[in-house]
Amino acid sequence: MRGGVEATEEPSPPGRDNVTEQRKRTTIIRVVYVIAALDVTWMFLQFSVTPYLAKKLGFDTLWFGYLQTTVGVIQLLGGPIFGRFADIFGARAALSLACSSTVVFFLLLAIAENPAMLFIHKLPTVFMHVITGEPSQMVVADLSAPEKRAEALSKLGLCFGIGMITGSTLGGHLNTRFGETFTAYFGAVGSAFSLLLVFKFIPKTTKSQASRTNKDSENKKKSIFNVGEITRLLRFPGVKRTFLVKIVAGLPSGIFQVMFSVIALDFFKLRPEQNGYLMAYFGVASMVVQGGVVGRLTARYSDNSLLLLAIGVSSLVGLAQAYMQDVFQFCLIVFPMTFSLSVFNVITDSMLTKSVPSSDTGTMMGLCASVQSLLRTVGPTVGGFLYVHYGISSIGLIQCVVNVAVFGHLLQRHLRRTAEHQQ
Repeated sequence: MRGGVEATEEPSPPGRDNVTEQRKRTTIIRVVYVIAALDVTWMFLQFSVTPYLAKKLGFDTLWFGYLQTTVGVIQLLGGPIFGRFADIFGARAALSLACSSTVVFFLLLAIAENPAMLFIHKLPTVFMHVITGEPSQMVVADLSAPEKRAEALSKLGLCFGIGMITGSTLGGHLNTRFGETFTAYFGAVGSAFSLLLVFKFIPKTTKSQASRTNKDSENKKKSIFNVGEITRLLRFPGVKRTFLVKIVAGLPSGIFQVMFSVIALDFFKLRPEQNGYLMAYFGVASMVVQGGVVGRLTARYSDNSLLLLAIGVSSLVGLAQAYMQDVFQFCLIVFPMTFSLSVFNVITDSMLTKSVPSSDTGTMMGLCASVQSLLRTVGPTVGGFLYVHYGISSIGLIQCVVNVAVFGHLLQRHLRRTAEHQQ
């Protein structure tokens, strides 16, 4: 009774403030999910344009690989810097810059009429990191409780699936009926709408008050390009090891992903509309896995156990890819492949953000994005070489062998630590 009376006398009860703050955080996270889904929609929209436009302009498999490598190099350089930018200037500035860059990207794609312009239109990708790493994942990581972070991040994967279905289907239809130029302009308009959502709903910063108090003045004095501040995060316990696993185990599957547009066009002989349907099927698989499986697994099992599971499944997926002969067999592989990729990325990102202070989550997400960019940098060149000289089976076999080796190492380490705890 006394607690109730005291609560009514307070002008702004702490409990009510907490509920209001939680509702505000939930609303922001939901808007970020919408922005992320739209960003993936526009990204897969351009996947329905670039390979076919490149073929019209005379690109072969190797030159298309060089084009993809260019994107990887640009985003590899931009990822950590952009993450640092997000930590210093806040979520709204970072998302605004990313969406604005996407608008410019599509406008340049729409006027690309020669091979040089096709390379030039990739330059804005240095800031295009809405879903691939920093802003959206930083906001979710900042506003979610540590014990629920993996589940919250997995819902971004659900947005990825929704965007993949919408963007692939829409892009395939628009490209088939109206051509590459109209589709690119459509992507520019859609990206401008995403920018309006950022201005309307995203706060200037999502860092906690304690974090802002401790780091605000310090961050403002430091340059975005301070490499020491970026690499400092690698010295936190467990970060280097997790990064190494993320790179080594993720490289083979990354090669297959960046080569998939070439595989769909050259190996499966798919037309733009058919390719759109296949990517939509990818999206359905991603939605099922991210929405119905990953969240439940993260709530029940430890990060280390799920990491082992993801790498083990990835090795079996690589073996299956090595022996697939047609698109139907590939469709059978899609669900386990999506499962392994989703769990692997969610768990490694969650482990890494838990290893650093909340004031550095944006920079850490930038480093995570740089790993993906590294894979996209070496993936097209290595994948193009393997595909041209040894066939698609070589990519799958390498994925199988590498993931078996990583799985064995992690399992041995896990068993050794378990034995030490029991003693």
